[in-house]
Amino acid sequence: MGKIGIIIKREYLTRVVKKSFLVMTIIGPILMAALMIGPAYLAHMDEESAKDILVIDQTGAFQKYRLNSTYLTNYRLKKDSVPFDSSKVMVRRLPDTKNLKFIFLDKDMSLSEAKELLRNTENYALLLIPHNFVSQPMINLYSKKEAVLGITSYLENKLEKEIQIEKLKIKGVDPDILRNTKTDINVSTIIIEESGEEKESFSAITMIMGIAGGFLIYFFIFMYGAQVMRGVIEEKTNRIIEVIISSVKPFELMMGKIIGVALVGLTQFLLWIILTSIIVSTVTAVLTVPQSEIIKQQAPTSIMGGTSNIATTNFADDTNKVDTIVKQLNKFIASVNWGLILGSFLFYFIFGYLMYAALFAAIGSAVDNEADTQQFMLPVTIPLILGLVMMQTILENPDGTIAYWFSIIPLTSPIVMMMRIPFGVPVIDLVLSMIILVSSFFFFTWLSGKIYRVGILMYGKKVNYKEIWKWIRYH
Repeated sequence: MGKIGIIIKREYLTRVVKKSFLVMTIIGPILMAALMIGPAYLAHMDEESAKDILVIDQTGAFQKYRLNSTYLTNYRLKKDSVPFDSSKVMVRRLPDTKNLKFIFLDKDMSLSEAKELLRNTENYALLLIPHNFVSQPMINLYSKKEAVLGITSYLENKLEKEIQIEKLKIKGVDPDILRNTKTDINVSTIIIEESGEEKESFSAITMIMGIAGGFLIYFFIFMYGAQVMRGVIEEKTNRIIEVIISSVKPFELMMGKIIGVALVGLTQFLLWIILTSIIVSTVTAVLTVPQSEIIKQQAPTSIMGGTSNIATTNFADDTNKVDTIVKQLNKFIASVNWGLILGSFLFYFIFGYLMYAALFAAIGSAVDNEADTQQFMLPVTIPLILGLVMMQTILENPDGTIAYWFSIIPLTSPIVMMMRIPFGVPVIDLVLSMIILVSSFFFFTWLSGKIYRVGILMYGKKVNYKEIWKWIRYH
């Protein structure tokens, strides 16, 4: 085994047996699994905690039932694949949900009596719908504590629709005509490849995949690049380096340290993937948390739009939407070229890390303590941060000029190219980016080696950019 190999082995073995490595390898998958399963499990446990709301409907209209024309229309369109549900033909104007139950009181009950009833019972709130509600749409919700946003959003949404129906009736317009004109449009995107083959695409999931790839590269480059820098500073300040370089060349030491830490990072990353998959599969099976519930809890919600589990107008329709998302996700997984995605990720992770690790090692060799690294870290980290800052622009136009050049320039290409690849990248762009990244790795390694060989033995001297330029010019 050559000298670089010995250094790689030393760096790898000394780091993988550290308590910090073992702790992070265990805690990392647990935290990721908890973020995926925790919200769904808690929501699953909380299904029985429906809130009872007392209602005084002075109009007498909202506890009545009306024909559900929307359901009948949807059933006629899907009758070959959807069984008929007679319970949905007639619906109450203010229907219960899985999280809300409305208890209608006598419409002639006084407000003071209803408030007293609320105070002396376990009911959550009291809703007053006044007799002039249609002409003056204002309702009052009395509760023992601050009402959650989902409840008020649901009430506003549901009552607004009913007022629209009443106003249409007053104007002599049949509300069923308006309901029947409502149509849900699903845009299915299909890619026509050069060979003429057609392939269904999934824009939203593709965008999420691009974001995830870019963030992971950014995270690992920073985390393990900083480890290289700290390791160099530690060996330099402990004067261990003087003994080490008596047996190996500074360049060999730098390369061994960089590659050793890279192998540590790959090991931890692979362990995180394996352990997270095992934990998620096991916990999901044991706790019987449906996959659709996990996806539903992870789906983004809009506070301004008032969307929430409580604000669900029809739980059955909501479940169908989630099932559709699950089916689309399964189709997406089957359609992705995982060989290209994973192969590109490993390439950009390895060479992006190696290039930046060489620069971090050079910074570590030039200073005596971590506090002095800030002036040199800024120029190195700005390209990485810039790649993240431009994320939205790149994802909105992955074939644009900015996305193209940022995926070619080596200091930003590890992050930006991983954002572009899920959308489809021309082979020539990918090959050119890879060649430039590998060439830049050799160039920056050579440049960092010239700084490293001088700076590693410099003690007690405040280094500036002018001094570093001198080190680079030394023969």
